[in-house]
Amino acid sequence: MRDTAEPGIVCEGLCVVRGGHTALTDVSFSVGPGTLTGVLGPNGAGKSTLFGAIAGTLPVAQGSVKLLGAATERGALAYVPQRDSINWAFPATVMDVVTMGRTWRLGLFRQPGRRDRDTVRTCLERVGLWEQRSALVTELSGGQRQRVFIARALAQEACCVLLDEAFSGVDVGAQEGIVEVLQTLRDEGKIVLLATHDLTNLSQRFDRVLCINHHVCAYGPPNEAFTTEVLEELYGSHGIEFAPNHFTTDVGAS
Repeated sequence: MRDTAEPGIVCEGLCVVRGGHTALTDVSFSVGPGTLTGVLGPNGAGKSTLFGAIAGTLPVAQGSVKLLGAATERGALAYVPQRDSINWAFPATVMDVVTMGRTWRLGLFRQPGRRDRDTVRTCLERVGLWEQRSALVTELSGGQRQRVFIARALAQEACCVLLDEAFSGVDVGAQEGIVEVLQTLRDEGKIVLLATHDLTNLSQRFDRVLCINHHVCAYGPPNEAFTTEVLEELYGSHGIEFAPNHFTTDVGAS
């Protein structure tokens, strides 16, 4: 029987050890449907480790990660890793990559049918890449590649989408295009978590931010979570000087 309960992600006392070192300790938070959350923190803070634990690609040493309701279904969680971990030399077209979302959802050996092809077209149209469907992914810009993987997540019909450093190597204009697509997913009731170093326009981009530096420093609406104390905990004393050049809203007020 299909589980119609609302999807959700709940982390409770999460600890992850990598290479003999504790990458995350006592991480607790929960996120429900219709939420776009920015996961923020310095390099090496554990953002990718958190996504790996949620996606089930990294073991949990202590605590738990729970997927609730519809998020437990096959293919319900889509994970877009950092671009450096993707083999861009693989000669796949835009349509090939997005169609992979259907095979993940419906089974590796199932041939795409008409409904699958229609779904792939709709997803590519949503991210503005239908005209580039026959292009090799290697020929695309950084922003276009990210939109391809968002389209794959859409084709997968995932209710939870994790994007690790989706803004890396992407210009500001392309970033805003990605945010608009993600906000549309949010408005459709999906859970979207995006790990980023970019602190620009946080209040406009995200409903909530999860600030981590091996542990949770703050979690909540951007203009409440980003205090001067949290900035210092994340980025050190230079974070206070760093912030005014990156915030264009009232985020950062103590």
